[in-house]
Amino acid sequence: MFPLTEENKRVAQLLLSTGTCPRCIFRFCGVDFHAPYKLPYKELLNELQKFLETEKDELVSEVPNPPPKKIRLQELEDGIDRMDNLSQNGEGKISIIEDGSIASKNSNLNVCNVCLGILQDFCEKDFVKMVCEKVGASGFEFTNLVFSVSFPPQLSVREHAAWLLVKQEMGKQSLSLGRNDIVQLKEAYKWITHPLFSEELGVPIDGKSLFEVSVVFAHPETVEDCHFLRAICPDCFKPAKNKQSVFTRMAVMKALNKIKEEDFLKQFPCPPNSPKAVCTVLEIECAHGAVFVAGYCYISLAGRYNKYSRNLPQTPWIIDGQRKLESSVEELISEHLLTVFKAESFNFSSSGREDVDVRTLGNGRPFAIELVNPHRAHFTSQEIKELQQKINNSSNKIQVRDLQIVTREAIGHMKEGEEEKTKTYSALIWTNKAIQRKDIEFLDDIKDLKIDQKTPLRVLHRRPLAVRTRIIHSMETHYVDEHHFRLYLKTQAGTYIKEFVHGDFGRTRPNIGSLMDVTADILELDVESVDVDWPPALDD
Repeated sequence: MFPLTEENKRVAQLLLSTGTCPRCIFRFCGVDFHAPYKLPYKELLNELQKFLETEKDELVSEVPNPPPKKIRLQELEDGIDRMDNLSQNGEGKISIIEDGSIASKNSNLNVCNVCLGILQDFCEKDFVKMVCEKVGASGFEFTNLVFSVSFPPQLSVREHAAWLLVKQEMGKQSLSLGRNDIVQLKEAYKWITHPLFSEELGVPIDGKSLFEVSVVFAHPETVEDCHFLRAICPDCFKPAKNKQSVFTRMAVMKALNKIKEEDFLKQFPCPPNSPKAVCTVLEIECAHGAVFVAGYCYISLAGRYNKYSRNLPQTPWIIDGQRKLESSVEELISEHLLTVFKAESFNFSSSGREDVDVRTLGNGRPFAIELVNPHRAHFTSQEIKELQQKINNSSNKIQVRDLQIVTREAIGHMKEGEEEKTKTYSALIWTNKAIQRKDIEFLDDIKDLKIDQKTPLRVLHRRPLAVRTRIIHSMETHYVDEHHFRLYLKTQAGTYIKEFVHGDFGRTRPNIGSLMDVTADILELDVESVDVDWPPALDD
C-alpha cells in the first residue's frame, strides 16, 4: 500500500518538482513506518509517479517557473534507467577515489537537493557490501555492533529550507507542519540500512554493543551552505578544541533555531538548489570499546629467591628516562593480556600500591587493567582460566588469581571508601637497644591508636605536603631476639608503615621508636591482606 494520501499530494508534487528524492518526500509527509523506505529506489519513483499522475490539476506554487510535472517525472525516470544501465556495465557503483574518500561513479543520477544522495546511493546493497568488506578486513571479533553515521552539517540547512517551503504550501491548505513532524534523516537511514548490515554481517545491530562501525559523510560542493549563519548568529559558532571547523551539526542546529524565518529566506534559496554530485564518504572506522580485566595479584617468593620479590616495582620504574629495574607487576600481567585480547594499549590500576621492596602475600592486592580497543573481546571462563595459568607459569615473581572480565562500573567498587578499608602487614623490626619479650608486650594492648603523619620525605617529590591522621587498629608482637621482633599490624588504608616504625625524623608521631623509647628501623615488610571484597572470588 502506497504510504501517501490525497492530503500529501500537493506537497509531494512540490518537492519532486524542485529536486527532492522520494524518500525525503516521505519524510516531509510524515511517513513514520519503515516498509516504504526499504523499497528499491526505482520502484519508489515509479510508485510515486503513478500516485501523482492521478492528479489532474496543475501544480500551483510560488516556486519560479517550475517545470511541468510530466516532463520532470520522465526526466527522473530516465535518470534511474540510466543508473541501472550503468550498473549493468560495471559503472555507476560506489568506489574509492584518489583522496581516499568514497563516491558514486554515477553522474547521471538526479541528486536530491535535501539529503544530497544519502537516501539514494548510500542505502543500496552495493554500499552496504563495501562497508561490510572493510569491517571484515579490520580483524575485529564481534557478536553484535553499533552502526553510526555522521552527516555533513549543511544537510540541516537544506532540510530547514525545504521545511519552510512545505510549511508555506501546507498553510495554503490550512494545515501546519512542525519541525518535529519531519522524520529525521538518520532515522530513515537506519530503517533502511540496519537490516541490510545485519543480514550481510550475520549479527544483530545493538545500541549497547561495544563494537562500533562509523561512517563519516561529506559534500564539498555545498560546504559553504552554512557560512551565512555565522554572520547572523556569531554566538553559535565558537572555535572548540579538537574541532576542525566551527560549523558543527550542533552549532548549525543552534543557529537555525535562533534565526528568524525572514532572515533565513533572504540568505538561502528556498527550495535549495540541486547539487551536481552525491556525498562522499570520508572514512569508515571500526572500534571496540574497552574491556576490563580484574583479579588479585600477589608477589610470591620461592625458597631462596626472596631478593627478587623485593626488587619488583608495581609499575615500570623509570627515572629521567632511564629504566631502573627490568620489569614490573603490571608488565608481567599485561603483556599476556595485550597479546591474547589483541589490544592497542592498557591502563593499570590497583587498590593501593606497595614499595619495590615490599612483598604482597595472602589473598593479594586487587587490580584492574583496562584494555584499549581490543580486537578480540569474547572469551569463555575456561579460556580466562587458561590465560591466568599462562601468566602464572611465565614468572616466579608474581601469581594471579580470580582473573575475570568485569564492567567499567564494577571497577568503582575497588576504589570505594578506599581510606576506610583496612590492611594487614607483617614487619621485621630492628632496635638499637637490646630488648626482652616483656619490652614489647605492651604494644599488643594498644587499640585504635591515632597517629599524625606528615608527608614522608621519600615521597615528598610526588605528593603534596600535608599532615594525615591515620589509625593503627591493632598490633601483635612476636619476639625474635634481643634486637629483632616481628610486628603484625592492622591499619587504616593509606598508612605509611615504614614511617610509623622509624618516625621519619619526627614527621610521624607517635611511632614505634617513640613508644618504646628506642631507635627502631624496619628491615622487611610484607602486605598480608588488603581488605577489599572485590573482585568476587572464583572457584579454583
